[in-house]
Amino acid sequence: MHHVPGIFGEEKHTSRSQNYTYIPTITVLESLQREGFQPFFACQTRVRDPGRRGYTKHMLRLRRAGEINGEHVPEIILLNSHDGTSSYQMLPGYFRFVCQNGCVCGQSLGEVRVPHRGNVVEKVIEGAYEVVGVFDRIEEKRDAMQSLVLPPPARQALAQAALTYRYGDEHQPVTTADILTPRRPGGLR
Repeated sequence: MHHVPGIFGEEKHTSRSQNYTYIPTITVLESLQREGFQPFFACQTRVRDPGRRGYTKHMLRLRRAGEINGEHVPEIILLNSHDGTSSYQMLPGYFRFVCQNGCVCGQSLGEVRVPHRGNVVEKVIEGAYEVVGVFDRIEEKRDAMQSLVLPPPARQALAQAALTYRYGDEHQPVTTADILTPRRPGGLR
């Protein structure tokens, strides 16, 4: 509670108007815990004004209790604030432990945004189920991408296009062979 007080905020910031609807993060968290999701990471933005510390934008990452240490782990990324700096957001995330890279699936795969206006409780609950429902589609897309095998000429063309995109045509500090050489056991598939 000391490090991320925004999660436990009990009301909107005094700067918000009557039209602003407070969405309590802790209530959403408790609902997701009943669905089997547990928080494993939390943070919030720093503020200069100590009066905004309990209201500022914060983030929670949640995973299902039985899937915390798997090779591929779906997670819910929850963003919220109580001072008007952010809408309530839930994003499906997918964490791959092989190389410690986390893929966050945005708008095209189920991002949910709920503005702090009107009757938001139902929208927030529906949004949670919508995000959870996206995980099957994420796994299908991941499997399709993993099954794709490019022939050597296509790999060379992709590597060269990536180098040109990143560095331009003049100075490329690495070669296509450098890019195509696996550097971790998981990349040898």
